Amino acid sequence: MKNKFYITTPIYYANAKPHIGHAYTSVAADILARWNRQRGRKTFLLAGTDEHGLKIQKKAEEAGKNPQQFVNEIAEEFKNLCRKLNVRYDNFIRTTDNNHTKAVQKVLRTLYDKGAIYKGAYEGLYCAGCEQFKNKSDLINGKCPEHNVKPEFIKEESYLLKMREIQPRIIKKIKSGELEIIPKKRRNEILSFLENNKLEDISISRKNVSWGIPLPFGENHTTYVWVDAFLNYLTGIGWDGSLPLKKREIKLSPFKKGRVGEGFLNFWPPNLQIIGKDILRVHATIWPAILTHLEIKLPEKIFAHGHILSGGKKMSKTLGNVISVDEMVEKFGADGTRYLLMSAGTFGEDIDVTMERMVEKYNADLANGLGNLVSRVIKLMEHRAKSSEQITTDNKQSLEQVASFIGSLELDKALDYIWNIVRDNNKYIEENKPWELVKTDEKKFKEVMERLAQNLYLISELLVSFMPETAEKIKTALKTREKIVLFQRVK
Repeated sequence: MKNKFYITTPIYYANAKPHIGHAYTSVAADILARWNRQRGRKTFLLAGTDEHGLKIQKKAEEAGKNPQQFVNEIAEEFKNLCRKLNVRYDNFIRTTDNNHTKAVQKVLRTLYDKGAIYKGAYEGLYCAGCEQFKNKSDLINGKCPEHNVKPEFIKEESYLLKMREIQPRIIKKIKSGELEIIPKKRRNEILSFLENNKLEDISISRKNVSWGIPLPFGENHTTYVWVDAFLNYLTGIGWDGSLPLKKREIKLSPFKKGRVGEGFLNFWPPNLQIIGKDILRVHATIWPAILTHLEIKLPEKIFAHGHILSGGKKMSKTLGNVISVDEMVEKFGADGTRYLLMSAGTFGEDIDVTMERMVEKYNADLANGLGNLVSRVIKLMEHRAKSSEQITTDNKQSLEQVASFIGSLELDKALDYIWNIVRDNNKYIEENKPWELVKTDEKKFKEVMERLAQNLYLISELLVSFMPETAEKIKTALKTREKIVLFQRVK
């Protein structure tokens, strides 16, 4: 399909309720999806939950629930996160969905019949928190750096996916740009890893984990959670596991009730997959290996963003520096939360947030900045005769500049650019004092107000993807000239 944009969030692991990191990735993906929809591209945003594996099995047991009941509740929490933050996905895939399960089993059978999967034994250091085997070089003081625990040595009968023979092809695809990994330093990290380490054939089954998709071959084996999870990016747009890829309709999101028919496999491959840097290695090795064995096109781009820190440290209940998404939405609203997350630092790097700094930024940029500009302009427009002429903008330079930033995934720079326009217009009001001009120079007053109205419309156009509710309110206010309070100061 020409002029299409298919974007995915990571498939979120349903072992616990969503946190600020999930919000960050989801909002970023939603912004990019909205921006492309706004430009007339056929756009599909896929979100979802990864619901199998030993970690979930144990968490369900601890909660005194069966695994299906446990993941049902967690999946609903992730859907609620999207609702709270106005993230408009086109489909929300769950790996316990019957269609997904059937497709995974069909794919495993295909890979087994092709000889890409074979029976053997696997041994290694396994981190249950990551649901991954670890090399000794991955550990710090013998512990997983992500979970600060010593991996368990596991040796068991297993079915293995051939990785060694695929490794040179993966390296070639990354170097050629067929699989583009960004930011560039993440690409270099992956290439360095692949060129200095031999990939081991990886276990794709577990013998002692009941909560998983049963292998269509091999008794008492369930599918390794990562293999199951990766295939969501295909099943989420309607794939039933058949080769070659076939067009098939799927029901779309609750935001598009009654509409069916855009979820075709002709959206494949993804134009962009957004993930956290902690899961880049598996997305740059296991995922392309599966697709290469199946002779399916690889994603065009994988973007790995950094972690969200607070006070320079990872958030933890022990340190008491956890920032709740619910708390942010309650204090700042959906659009305020979206803005604060996306403007917190360079998109792609680690960002550091504290509630104190966010309150300060909210008051400065939203209440005193944009909110103040909108209320002043709309109030001053009361002095102008109403016109049937629609307010628009022909500022191509600003539109192209923001488009350039978004196209290169510099979302923070796009917001910086927009807020420079906000600041310039607040300064323009102070310098020209239109409340005095209305009494002394009607012609000049009209010129000043036309410029302010057009620039306010421009700001609303540039903000549609970032802050959709705010953008719509500004446009409505410009049309009706009714007084509006967008953002009130918070403590």
